[in-house]
Amino acid sequence: MFLTSRCFQDNGWIPGECAFAIPHPENRFATSSNLNPDLEWGELPAGTQSLVLICHDPDVPAVLDDFNKEGRTVAASIPRIDLYHWVLVDIDPAVGQIGKGEFSNGIVPHGKPGPAALRGTRQGLNDFTQWFRDDPNMAGSYFGYDGPCPPWNDEIAHRYFFTLYALDVAKCPVSGSFTAPNVLKAIEGHCLGTKTLVGRYSLNPEVLAAKT
Repeated sequence: MFLTSRCFQDNGWIPGECAFAIPHPENRFATSSNLNPDLEWGELPAGTQSLVLICHDPDVPAVLDDFNKEGRTVAASIPRIDLYHWVLVDIDPAVGQIGKGEFSNGIVPHGKPGPAALRGTRQGLNDFTQWFRDDPNMAGSYFGYDGPCPPWNDEIAHRYFFTLYALDVAKCPVSGSFTAPNVLKAIEGHCLGTKTLVGRYSLNPEVLAAKT
C-alpha cells in the first residue's frame, strides 16, 4: 500500500491552510482555513472492499495546567494522550484520492454535519466534540475533519498520523454517530493492511524557528 499527499511529505510539516489555527505575532494564534489535506492511495491488498481513514495526534498533553498560558511552557517530558481529528469510513477503494478541502473547508462553530458525507462515505465524531463541550460559542457534534491546533507554548511539534485501513467488508460495521475508537474496535478481524502518513505541526515560534 501507499498513501501520499501533495500538501506535505511523510514526516514533513503540514501547511497552515490545513490547520485549525496558525501562529499570530500578537495573539499567539489565529483561526485558519481548516482544509483537509489531499490524499492519494494505491497498491491495496487483494480483496479490499472499502477503506477507513483515521487521523490522530498522539502528542496532546495529558495535563493541561500549562496549556496556552503566558509565561509557562508545556514541557516535552509530560505524559501525552491521543486526540482524534478525523474518522472517515466506507471509502470506495477505486476512487484513489481525496481532494484538498473536499471534506473540510473552514471552521464551522458547533461542528460540521454528519455522519453522512460525500461519495457515500460516513464521518465519525472527532475529539473537538469533547474539547469544546463547555464552550457555548463552539459546543456541538464535530463530525469529519478539524485540523491541528496544538498549544502555542508546547516545547514539541505535534505529529498527525493519517492512517488508511483496507477492509474486507464493503461497509464499516458501525452505526449511528461513532468515534475513531468505535471504528478501531469494529474493524478488528477485517483489516487486510494499513498505511500511515505522518505530518508535523506547531504554533510555537521557537519550535517553528528550529524546524527542519
